[in-house]
Amino acid sequence: MTTFVIDTDNNITALAALEDALNHRVGSTEGSFSSEKELTKLTAQWPIGRFVDVWNAFAGVVPFDNLKPVKKFTDRKTATGRIWKAIQALTPAPAQHAVPFTPKKAKATKEATAKDGTPKTREGNKKAIVLEMLRRPEGATLQEIMSVTGWMAHSVRGFISGGLGKKMGLTVESLKTSEGARAYRLNA
Repeated sequence: MTTFVIDTDNNITALAALEDALNHRVGSTEGSFSSEKELTKLTAQWPIGRFVDVWNAFAGVVPFDNLKPVKKFTDRKTATGRIWKAIQALTPAPAQHAVPFTPKKAKATKEATAKDGTPKTREGNKKAIVLEMLRRPEGATLQEIMSVTGWMAHSVRGFISGGLGKKMGLTVESLKTSEGARAYRLNA
């Protein structure tokens, strides 16, 4: 925690540790503070004009170059609040610690086929119906699969490529029928 020291000439110094503040105390030092509450307690007996002198001593000076000098403060609470907020620019920025990078482990892929080599599906669901259609020697056209399942064309293509090809590890062959329509069948 940063400790601030103020001297009788209204100079405020920021010190990194309390030990530094204790060692810094010399004859002209008026007191030290580490919080706005401590600053309020330290300045309780000051005349209101001294707050203006403290403010104007650092207003317009680097790193306070965006602060403008004032003629007066409305009350002590406003004065200590503004001074406390302004002197926070004197505190050293905390060191940026690099977070160690740990790469994620790769997910294990599941085997899609059963022990005997045939894919597992529940009886009567759409996946089983499409698989049965694709096992026929002539296969099934896109339109046939769409009419049986109620899926749209992009869903059928996604199921064939992802659900059957990638997840179940089946090889699906694409061919053209004699009418020129696209048909799909499982390679034996």
